[in-house]
Amino acid sequence: MMRQHTRLIGWVAAVLTIGVFCLLGRWQLQRMEQKQALLDQDVPARAQTLALGAALAAPPQLRWVEDHGQFLPGTVLLDNQMRDGRAGLKVYQPFRSDSGAVVLVDLGWLPMPADRTLPVITPREGPARLAGLLAPPPAPGLAVGPAMTAAKQPGVWLASRMPPQEVAAALKLEVLPHSVLRLDPALPGGYARDLELLPNTMPPSRHLGYAVQWFGLALTVLVVALVLEWRRQRRDP
Repeated sequence: MMRQHTRLIGWVAAVLTIGVFCLLGRWQLQRMEQKQALLDQDVPARAQTLALGAALAAPPQLRWVEDHGQFLPGTVLLDNQMRDGRAGLKVYQPFRSDSGAVVLVDLGWLPMPADRTLPVITPREGPARLAGLLAPPPAPGLAVGPAMTAAKQPGVWLASRMPPQEVAAALKLEVLPHSVLRLDPALPGGYARDLELLPNTMPPSRHLGYAVQWFGLALTVLVVALVLEWRRQRRDP
């Protein structure tokens, strides 16, 4: 009786472990598909130029935007952004087009000093003509602590992640879209920047590799469970 009970517990544990590994493998495949779909939008997006308002009103995907408007007060520094192996910050400032559409503009990357003293930011002011890629913001990390913290410099916020509602409230704006405008690196001004679509994150191929590992672990657990069951049956005819 005790052996039967132990055998049942062993199979329950094996099935649960296999289920968890399969779920993790499936999640990695979903992340791979999401990121590959984003990369597949890149070339078609640059083939058509839209005004900011039209791009925000269209279905959410990559859009190449060119528009005229003016920068609004307020700066958001997104923490924990890597570039060439160095930790730093991404600088964002709100922009309103002449038609009234508002978006956060990615002005580029700055290194974070070892003592984590925030760099002094000179916000952009006045009318400007912008061009860039309307794209999702950098992927957020673990949601630990507040998303937005006021910096010592007036009008500057340090962010660990950028929920649109919280960013809009900090910048005293009614609403912000989920997308940001990745400023064209060819334009003057701003900081070090590029149009890399998957910064600080894994490419699709890496997710596929992890998925294979999780499914492989699930298969290994199944094989081990079957072998142990076969040995029990031989030992206990």
